[in-house]
Amino acid sequence: MQVLETKNLDPRFKFEVASRPGGENIKACFSCGTCTATCPVSQIDAEFNPRQIIRQVLLGLREEVLSSPVIWRCVQCYGCYAKCPQNVKFTEVMAALREMAVEAGAVPASLLEQVAQLDHFAHELRRDLVKILLEDPQKFKKLQTDLRACLNKDKR
Repeated sequence: MQVLETKNLDPRFKFEVASRPGGENIKACFSCGTCTATCPVSQIDAEFNPRQIIRQVLLGLREEVLSSPVIWRCVQCYGCYAKCPQNVKFTEVMAALREMAVEAGAVPASLLEQVAQLDHFAHELRRDLVKILLEDPQKFKKLQTDLRACLNKDKR
């Protein structure tokens, strides 16, 4: 278990997030975990945990949150948004955190646009792959194998 030092906490952080468009309801979170249970990203990426991100904000872990690459992994599917019993609107919280990360200089300003382009490309790719899957399942299987090999090659 990680021990937090109070000197590293920023008690104003949650209020700053809450003052941003999209962040207004963050303090209403009671850590039920519905956001994480609903999230397709957290199902494939153990590092991406919406409940943990919210908790870090509420604790005042400004530097850890704004400098974390994890805040850029949200695919903005709105699953958490639709299911949250406290109406935290986590998808919008993520947008606010991303903007704050840019403003803090944790990432280049161009990253917001690059991630938007990546999201658009991912949607197009999914559309095209579903079409191939329906029309030619063997071709899809080969593409899937080749793509996984290419991605795994980069991990080495």
